[in-house]
Amino acid sequence: MAAPLYGLVLAGGRSSRMRSDKAALTYQGEAQLERAVRLLGGLLPRVFVSVRADQAEEPLRARFERIVDRHEDLGPIAGVLAAQAAHPAAAWLVLACDLPLLDSATLDTLLREREPGRLATAYRSSHDGLPEPLCAIYEPASAAALRAHVAAGKRCPRKFLASADAKLIEEPNPRALDNINTPEEYARAMTTLTRPATRVSVQYYALLREQAGRREETLVTDAGTAQELYAQLAQRYPFTLPAQMLRVAVNAEFVEWDRVLKDGDAVVFIPPVAGG
Repeated sequence: MAAPLYGLVLAGGRSSRMRSDKAALTYQGEAQLERAVRLLGGLLPRVFVSVRADQAEEPLRARFERIVDRHEDLGPIAGVLAAQAAHPAAAWLVLACDLPLLDSATLDTLLREREPGRLATAYRSSHDGLPEPLCAIYEPASAAALRAHVAAGKRCPRKFLASADAKLIEEPNPRALDNINTPEEYARAMTTLTRPATRVSVQYYALLREQAGRREETLVTDAGTAQELYAQLAQRYPFTLPAQMLRVAVNAEFVEWDRVLKDGDAVVFIPPVAGG
């Protein structure tokens, strides 16, 4: 039987690069921390906020159930360890508070793909293929392994998941787990959030299919045109062909690269065919 699953929003960072508290940054009228707790609260029976000891009574964080870090200078791992110590029988959906592009489909997919028999279930990054530790489910059995990881002088949760018995899944939205660390990234995220998200299906052929490791997929994107979509996918997969060497079709018709994408579009990227 699967362990009960609680939510943990990591809000204990110092936000040094942002130069202001990331948890309090507002997107579309709502603080990041508020939004993260709300999203998890609609899916899980209990949601906690991970904080440092000196943040426990900060007004925004004090509105929620808190778990205080027991270790200093461990980064996000400190929050996970404290949660596991506080409720050792629970599994934890751990979520960074600075994910303004996170959508409900990403959380729904993670819950649906959860594999309680493994130590963890996590996304494979759309940018580098490595595990995404800050939108992941950690099972109770991971606690001992995580403590051993720290005892060995290691503090990177990504490296922990890379070496652990973790199930890795693909992101339905390649931008959903982009975190925001600087004022410049914050400005770009604000621009992105003004664009409507579009769900499209994409098919790959020949070399593109080999490099993507799949024939087709459905994803949510903020790309406005076919060219922007290909540029986003080229960051996710090791595509070697520039857009000018391809043809693009939308809904079974060849189109120009500046074709505006609409919800439900079927996009096909077609590489040159060898031979005559």
